Amino acid sequence: MTLIQCCDLSLGYEGRCVLSHLELSVQQGDYLAIVGENGAGKSTLLKGILGLIRPLGGHIHFHLPAAAVGYLPQQTPLQRDFPASVMEVVLSGLLAAKGFRPFYTRADKETALQKLRLLGAEELAGCCYRELSGGQQQRVLLARALCATGRLLLMDEPFTGLDPTVTAELYEVIDRLHREQGVTVVMVTHDVAEALRHATRILHLGHTEHFDGTVEEYRRTALCRRLIGGDSHD
Repeated sequence: MTLIQCCDLSLGYEGRCVLSHLELSVQQGDYLAIVGENGAGKSTLLKGILGLIRPLGGHIHFHLPAAAVGYLPQQTPLQRDFPASVMEVVLSGLLAAKGFRPFYTRADKETALQKLRLLGAEELAGCCYRELSGGQQQRVLLARALCATGRLLLMDEPFTGLDPTVTAELYEVIDRLHREQGVTVVMVTHDVAEALRHATRILHLGHTEHFDGTVEEYRRTALCRRLIGGDSHD
């Protein structure tokens, strides 16, 4: 089943095109890693899919409700210092489905706890979010995203700034959600080696050419060989 379809999609800012004429179909069950060159439009594509920017051309078709999409963005220093409890942060993932009415039922609170439990973070429920480590904060934000959806998870460089041990643990969490819970994953990442290790599909965005295919197919391309030799951010 197709969840997202991009048809002849062009995206950019203030009339300046960053990504042009993209064809992309995200299927239920995909684990799609979006990699590529600096400034080629990786994060821009995610913003377009989320409706944060309007297409310069083409169309994005969603085949599921917007409220069924969970989003895990890059964290800014201000977000890391957000003065709220862990439960408040996780429960906020339910707001879209509740029509943005911030009144939570007992069932809502049990849902939030269940998502924390799924991520091995239930003991954090009573903590202040700003006092957590970076890895703990990302688990909380992931629980928040899962409150919004059990179907599609969009992530933009979710592990930036975390140490390798915590990053490996969180990749295993994402793998388990994909494998055992059936969550479709779309992740923007600059870490090509980890993308090749965990994803099932690769979308490579370049300034002159794109690639969309399986991990095995991507490994055989010159695009992959060039990118693994460097480090690329959007």
